[in-house]
Amino acid sequence: MLIDFFMEVRAAKVPASLREYLDLLEALQKRIAFADMEEFYYLARLCLVKDERHFDKFDRAFEAYFKGIENLDELMEALIPDDWLRAEFEKQLTEEEKAQIESLGGLEELIDTFKKRMEEQKERHQGGNKWIGTGGTSPFGANGYNPEGFRIGQNEGRHGRAVKVWEKRQFRDLDDSITLGIRNIKVALRRLRKFARQGAADQLDLDDTIRSTARNAGYLDLKMVPERHNAVKVLLFFDVGGSMDPHVRVCEELFSAARMEFKHMEYFYFHNFIYEAVWTKNVRRLNETTPVWDILHKYSSDYKVIFIGDATMAPYEITHPGGSIEHWNEEAGATWFQRVNEHFRKVVWLNPLPESYWGRGGSLGITRQLVGDHMYPLTIEGLESAMRYLSK
Repeated sequence: MLIDFFMEVRAAKVPASLREYLDLLEALQKRIAFADMEEFYYLARLCLVKDERHFDKFDRAFEAYFKGIENLDELMEALIPDDWLRAEFEKQLTEEEKAQIESLGGLEELIDTFKKRMEEQKERHQGGNKWIGTGGTSPFGANGYNPEGFRIGQNEGRHGRAVKVWEKRQFRDLDDSITLGIRNIKVALRRLRKFARQGAADQLDLDDTIRSTARNAGYLDLKMVPERHNAVKVLLFFDVGGSMDPHVRVCEELFSAARMEFKHMEYFYFHNFIYEAVWTKNVRRLNETTPVWDILHKYSSDYKVIFIGDATMAPYEITHPGGSIEHWNEEAGATWFQRVNEHFRKVVWLNPLPESYWGRGGSLGITRQLVGDHMYPLTIEGLESAMRYLSK
């Protein structure tokens, strides 16, 4: 049972073990999730995913496996026996809801009708009580009302009674374990290096050992030194979500390379532009944030700051209080960026959009001005130019 789903999750590079799969089966047998697709989703994610950075991989595997199952009975047969499902499902309904479902011909008829209307309907529909669309009382669609139905493409249920929830996606953390497709990113980042020996003396200094042994009349005199590390300290700020979604791959490559090259590196996420707070976990971005003031007080001015984003937004999102599309910001994004720029000695902006798209106006022009024209394309040449500036 569900072995194909487990293999789909593994194929998506989620490191789920056989032990975790057995835990999921045991939880299903104990009816921790029963006859509810969302409950099963969260239970499966809880059992199979042990690191939040793999949530998006799991979401894609879940969608790939279950997207083709359009008949509710087919799905539930994969999870629980049919007689259990029917008995438990009836317990959740009021007498009025049972009558309404029966008026539609029963659950089987509801699903069959949905499939037929998907084949018949050729255009978007708003309101009404028959076609698949938004609003209205049809049992299919979004933002309408029917006691039991299918929800398609709506982020939140208005009544919480849908049989299916499709297309739920969240911002996701960048994956630092990805295999680099462009090895030269690492080479470009190595231009920003300042080696220093720190920590315990655990490496043999061959030259000094030879000299000391010679001065010691041939008696071996070992000399040890600490390992050399790249002493450069880096802060990365990644724009995530929205227009940055097409650039996730190259950002992951940059993130993975930076984790390998810089020993002293911290990273944060923001959406569109920096305001009074940033975050480190996208799944918790609404309730676990880091105030920018704390960053300015915690990290010394010798940290090299790199912003990564397309700087594509409405200009007021940068220039005006309340410009954020997600919350009310008391001070303009430009004000916060200026504070960052004044505290840290070197700040650059890497843009995944081709340089020919930038122009001098709009949000891109404002951002270029704020960063002192130190915006570079997210290419090998652009990276090398940015690293040369930061290393001066």
